[in-house]
Amino acid sequence: MQAMNHIEPLPIAPDLPANPPDAYVEAMVRRAGTSFFWGMRRLPPLRRRGVFAVYAFCRDVDDIADGDLPIDQKVALLDAWRVEIGLLFGGAGHHPIAQALKEPVASFGLRQDDFIAVIDGMEMDAHNRVRIADMDELHLYCDRVACAVGRLCVRVFGLGEDQGVRLAGAMGHALQLTNILRDIPEDAGRNRVYLPADRLIDAGAGGTGIEDILTAPGLPALCEDLAARAEKYFAEADAIIATADPKAVRPAVMMMQVYRRILINLQKRGWHDMSRDVGPSKLEKVAIALRYGLFG
Repeated sequence: MQAMNHIEPLPIAPDLPANPPDAYVEAMVRRAGTSFFWGMRRLPPLRRRGVFAVYAFCRDVDDIADGDLPIDQKVALLDAWRVEIGLLFGGAGHHPIAQALKEPVASFGLRQDDFIAVIDGMEMDAHNRVRIADMDELHLYCDRVACAVGRLCVRVFGLGEDQGVRLAGAMGHALQLTNILRDIPEDAGRNRVYLPADRLIDAGAGGTGIEDILTAPGLPALCEDLAARAEKYFAEADAIIATADPKAVRPAVMMMQVYRRILINLQKRGWHDMSRDVGPSKLEKVAIALRYGLFG
């Protein structure tokens, strides 16, 4: 965390109900339009409030990282969230999201270091130019922006500690690698490259510029290798899920099946024309929601 002489106040959305805090976070989830809303909505009340609060926190810090503010303001707001999380774990917390998190932190043993890891991951994303040096840094990035989120969620869902942490690790890497592979052109348009730089050099990229990367002769092979890694993580998650309480893992399974369909579509499409949409289609999302989210 950078040393700050001034901590930026965390903004509160003026169009959302600030009180009670649970209404604020649920309104955030509804406004986000996530396809997983109804899967989360079916959870028992305490767990539902918990996962809504975690989602709202993640959405807020992600919006900071992806927003149009200058980098110094983004860092200041992320630092303000670090302070707010410290206050939350000290029994305080002022922002409606932090207030909504008090109950799940106490009830489910959510950990401060996971919240901080998510913020650290968002800071990696916040800069105008993003490059990942190697597989170790990619692993760290995935752990911060995806696995740490998973560790928060599985505790809310009620999985056992060891089982939940392992599932969060496998799912987090599977989903984030799939995200990275899906969004290569879009990320490149924002000067963000999450493919490891050392592997891009091996793939024939002549430099670190976007055109060098997108025209590297070995780029399709590198993408296929990362897709194979994602497949292995999906398989690892499957094995863990098979031993878990079906009700506790239902929201995680629903999310995983959506991203698994994206990976399958990516592999069918191939890596030479990355402009083609890989879905899943609305019909596929409905089918997944019906099978894994709304019923069963």
